[in-house]
Order: sequence, then C-alpha cells, then structure tokens
Amino acid sequence: MLILSKQDAEYVGQIFIDYYSNFDRIDDYLRKVKLEKMAERPASLFGMGPEDDMFQDFTMHPNDMEFVCREMPIYDDYIDIVASQMIQKSIPGKTLKWVVYEKNTNKIVGFIRFGSPTINSKPRNEFLGKPLNTTDKDTMKRFNDSTIMGFNIIPTQPFGFNYLGGKLLAAICTSHYARRALNKKYNTNYCMFETTSLYGSSKSSSMYDGMKPYLRFIGLTDSDFVPSINDEKYHHLKEWFENKNNGVPLVDAEASSRKLKTQGKMISIIRNSLAKNDSGMLRPFKQCFIDAKNLTERKRQYLGTYGYTNVKEYMNSETDTLVKNVNFDRFELENVITWWKKMATKRYENLQRDGRLRTELEVWSKNSNIDIIR
Repeated sequence: MLILSKQDAEYVGQIFIDYYSNFDRIDDYLRKVKLEKMAERPASLFGMGPEDDMFQDFTMHPNDMEFVCREMPIYDDYIDIVASQMIQKSIPGKTLKWVVYEKNTNKIVGFIRFGSPTINSKPRNEFLGKPLNTTDKDTMKRFNDSTIMGFNIIPTQPFGFNYLGGKLLAAICTSHYARRALNKKYNTNYCMFETTSLYGSSKSSSMYDGMKPYLRFIGLTDSDFVPSINDEKYHHLKEWFENKNNGVPLVDAEASSRKLKTQGKMISIIRNSLAKNDSGMLRPFKQCFIDAKNLTERKRQYLGTYGYTNVKEYMNSETDTLVKNVNFDRFELENVITWWKKMATKRYENLQRDGRLRTELEVWSKNSNIDIIR
C-alpha cells in the first residue's frame, strides 16, 4: 500500500477533518451536498422548466384523480429538483424507472425506481430466518429472480404532504401491476418487495407506516459507513492521490461503487501513513471518522409479499410453488388506488378544514430552504 510522507499525510488528512467538522447532523450534510449539486444545474427558461410539469392543482379532490406510470427519459433530470437526497444516476443490476402522472391534469405526482436489492440486510435475514448463502448459485438465483427493491419512491411536494403521495407511490410498487411489469421485463417471478426509509435513527416513523397489507416494518438496517465527501474535494483528492501513486488510480476503473471504494482507500492510506510517521494528527483523524459515521442513519426497512402467503418458505427453497392469500386481489392496481383514495380523502379534507393545505410547489434550486427531514 502507498505510504505518504508525514507532510503529505497531514495535508490530505486535514482536508477530511475540515470537511466532516462542518456537520452536526445528517440533514446538515445532505443539505450541503444537495445545494452544491443544484448550484451546478443550468437555469431553465421561464415557463419551460421541469417544475412546470409538476402537479399543482390542489383544489382537486383525491376521488377525482387517476394515475398512470410511464417510462420517460426525463426521469433523471426531473427527480433532481424533487428529491432531498442526491440520486445515483445508475445502479448495478436490474432497474425500472417510472414517472407517475395524474391522468386528468397530465402532471407529475412522483417518481419510482425499482432495482436489484442489497445482498446483506439484517432485517430481511431475520424475516427469512437466516442470512443468504451467497456462495450457493441456486440460492442467489432464487433471490435475484424473486426480490426487487424500491430505491426511489419520491412524491412531488406538496402533493405528498396534501394527499399522502408517498403512500400512493409505495402502494403502486406493491401492486400486481408493478409485479407483472417487472416479471415481463426480466422474465422473473417476483414475490417480495422491499424498501427503506430515508431516515430511521432521527425519525421514529415513516411514510411507509400504516400500509398493511401492502408493506410492513421488519426492522432497522445496520449503519457503519462514512458519508461520501463532496465532488469538488473528491476529484481534487483523487487526482492528488493518483499523482502520488505514479499516475495509477487507487481503484480499478471498472470497479463497482468506485467513488466509495476510492474514498475508503484514501482513508486507509492516510491512517497508515500517519501511524507510520508517528503523527499527532492520527488521533483527531480517527475521531473525525467516528463522528462522520454518526451522521449516517439506521434506516427503517419495509417488506411486502404481493399477497402471497408462503414467501418465506419459497425464498428458503422449501417449496417451488407460491400460494395466494385470500386477499390476493387487493393488490390489483385499481384496488390499491381505492385504498389510497380513502386515506387521502381523510387527509385532504382535514387539512382543508384546518387551513393547513399547502399550495406552493416545493422544488430544489441553489437557493432552496426546504426541510430535509419532513
């Protein structure tokens, strides 16, 4: 492993210390990263920006709404102004991106992205009764052909606030309409849907709560990673380390999660170099990352089984036949929408009665002051 001089190690070590010392909470970190990214976004011409395609008719009652999901090339560009967190443009494995429209107005109410699930999940392991045997090809094939994850489930605002829009999108994800679309695209047999809340440690609830039979809470994920340093500093450090490493990147160009792995390699090199040079910076450098890990969240994980009764047994290869529950038809899209309309009606009418209905569109720009944790 590359070993830096004491002067060099303290120089790059101080960059990390200074960066992470700016944040006390996860929302401080997310806001800074989001605003930095929005500052790079070119301004739209008046009346021609993505915000003009967002739902804004807040006189409309939920009972009068109908919805359609469309695969649209605008997804990546439009979701940036709606999501509070930074969105990965590409994820390894399967992916299906939907822009959800209210049909009568032809305006956008939210964004959904399905993708291949994470391999390691403590709550899922507890649900299944054991961890995945990742070395067994048959086990992994069944897992990959049966499980899908909701990576982005993001309503436009204030549609989400006024109408429980997050629950609408999540319920669509757990519908047979979504399951059939995914099965058709990938020739699979999905029976398990999972997603995580954006926050868990700092919030005791989520928009996914109160969604039985479609979703249920199965536990908190583990959290033991350091948030990524911002792009400007990352690119400076990446170039600096490559120069010190005779022009060779720290991580292979074809590696997955390259930025995360590169940052991890940088941290290891700095820590080892500070220790070898007996630097007094070693202790504050280590403490910096203890504090940075505290910024991350143990997320609330939720799971749905598309109306099947024996998903646990099927996933554990104890049976090759999925059994439908008596409520299987409740997962048809029209029934899912009916379920949502009842909840949304109560929410909408209560807000309207109390004068708390929000009517201003909330989108991100370089000057936004939107609450990160809502």
